[in-house]
Amino acid sequence: MGPTLVGRYVTLRPLTVEDAEITQAWRTGGRALLLNKGAQTVAEQAAWIADRPDSEIDWVQVVDGQPVGMIALVDIDMAHRRAEAGHFLIGEPDLVKGKPVAFEATRLMYEYSFDTLGLHRLWGILSAENDKMLRWNLLMGMQEEGRLRDYYFLNGHWQDGVFLGLSEDDYRTVTLPRLRGFIGF
Repeated sequence: MGPTLVGRYVTLRPLTVEDAEITQAWRTGGRALLLNKGAQTVAEQAAWIADRPDSEIDWVQVVDGQPVGMIALVDIDMAHRRAEAGHFLIGEPDLVKGKPVAFEATRLMYEYSFDTLGLHRLWGILSAENDKMLRWNLLMGMQEEGRLRDYYFLNGHWQDGVFLGLSEDDYRTVTLPRLRGFIGF
């Protein structure tokens, strides 16, 4: 379980079993159609949360006391100083309108990754059809590093996976200044 990370607009608090109902609703909702299929019941979601490995930190994004989304570091590998940035989902878009919540949640997770854990690299794989998340990750400084053909079977057909990566240097020189500008630092 990771620490609570506090920003101006959003707080990232550790995911708990008590979050199973809301996170399962987000994962099976329309905003998650291009994500890997997760638990299909609240009980399955609670079991998934309870069984998170030590190499994973999952957070719930909280705005004005309300859970609005999730974000995580997966497969944290301290030997090679890398982790997968994942599980990013704003499940309550109406509660974050007009606020730079997604930008700040990303900044908090990246700062924790690079400044606290001392990671050198973050990476992720997205469905090639997930245009919004691909554009988001590229805006956040990630670089496309390759394609994995027919990597996901989603929504009844095979989709390529797009492999993305962000180095510590790119984070410090490109991403962090960009995030601070979007948030209004």
